Amino acid sequence: MTPPITQFLSVIICTYNREKYIGNLLESIANNTLPKSEYEILLVDNNCTDNTHQVCADFAAAHQDINFRYLVEPEQGLSAARNKGIREAKGDILVYVDDDALVDVWYLDTFAYFFKQNPTIDAAGGPIIPLYETQEPKWMTRYTKELLCGYLYFGDAERDFPNGRYPGGGNAAYRAEVFKKIGLFNTALGRKGNNLMGAEEKDIFDKMQSQNMKFRYLPKAILHHIIPQKKLEQDYFDRLTHQIGQSERQRTLDISKSKYAKRLFSEFVKWCGTLVLAAYYTLCFTPQKGWKLILFRRNVTRGLLGR
Repeated sequence: MTPPITQFLSVIICTYNREKYIGNLLESIANNTLPKSEYEILLVDNNCTDNTHQVCADFAAAHQDINFRYLVEPEQGLSAARNKGIREAKGDILVYVDDDALVDVWYLDTFAYFFKQNPTIDAAGGPIIPLYETQEPKWMTRYTKELLCGYLYFGDAERDFPNGRYPGGGNAAYRAEVFKKIGLFNTALGRKGNNLMGAEEKDIFDKMQSQNMKFRYLPKAILHHIIPQKKLEQDYFDRLTHQIGQSERQRTLDISKSKYAKRLFSEFVKWCGTLVLAAYYTLCFTPQKGWKLILFRRNVTRGLLGR
């Protein structure tokens, strides 16, 4: 497949009650170096009850040179909102950006250039760097950071994603043809309102891999994910980790019982790794880091077992 000389990007932002962050995110996109004639912004309102609409109206009025469209998806759920973006997008490349984030000025240019130069690559993603509103807690490790903050970093060089890893859902770009080949996001998975279910991105990339589609890590496509204090508190931690397990249970059982059995076995392997890490952190006089990992694994396992 030969890419067009100029590839049009559709930047898709799915949002639910994030008026605090959405204006700054839109401004960070507007400040990008990619010419405004080469992209559009689709804001998918997933039944917001806050002031999101007015914030977006103000942005559109201030940036009439940007092709900005405000859409509403009445079916509650992140996957439904993402699918709305796919159906409405006019771009050759669909770029999903989290609604509580900021992007660097060369973010869109990085994706546009990459897909022009790599016609055989189907998707790409970049680093996700936490931007704390308070400070990072002492119990945080790389593993809990990936869990709570979506942290993703595989170095400063372009490369394939490590085995079993894939772009973060809030910082991922796909060729539009991908969804014509594998279908849309599974609306039974992913967040809905205030619940914390997930696994919809993993489901997509599993389907892509089953068709030998390729995706790459782009170190310059940097997204800064804003982390409020509430995401660092125990209640959020427990709900998120338990619903990760629930999501994996649903995702794998939707495929087959054997897929679920394999996931249970991998959970056993992950428990072994967790206990080794917990012992290591204890020997390093940071037992709180190890204990948090054990709580993480316990909650995921309970959700995976349907408890």
